[in-house]
Amino acid sequence: MKQRPILPPTYFNLAVLVSIALHFAMPITTFIPYPLSLLGIVLIVFGGVLNIWADQSFKKAETTVKPFEKPSALIVDGPFRLLRHPMYFGMLVILFGISVICGSLTSFLGAIGFWIVIRIRFIPMEERAMIDSFGREYEEYRQKVFCWM
Repeated sequence: MKQRPILPPTYFNLAVLVSIALHFAMPITTFIPYPLSLLGIVLIVFGGVLNIWADQSFKKAETTVKPFEKPSALIVDGPFRLLRHPMYFGMLVILFGISVICGSLTSFLGAIGFWIVIRIRFIPMEERAMIDSFGREYEEYRQKVFCWM
């Protein structure tokens, strides 16, 4: 039986749980007090909108959103005009929003862990796949658009 790879949304959900659990289990220091912590809602909404916008771009281009599948289109419009991995960035912004709402230092560990996993496990693999699939066109895109992750 072929084992399915763990996809980024699973790591995202785990990071959400870790952030919230650490906040309640070990809220080392609360440095974002209420009502300032409600600014996290803005981050969550922004990250969610960014994810939906990027997902719509994938659907419009009729290419896969799954990192282990071969891409069939190079998307350079929509949120991809601004950053190379908008869905990961959106997830990270949501995680930071959750951490801001929690307000404790330990709640940021989930977001940091998510960033590390995405940066090591997914981005290099996806960048190679895009170069293999689109060559010079992707290299030119990479030179123009920053990788925020």
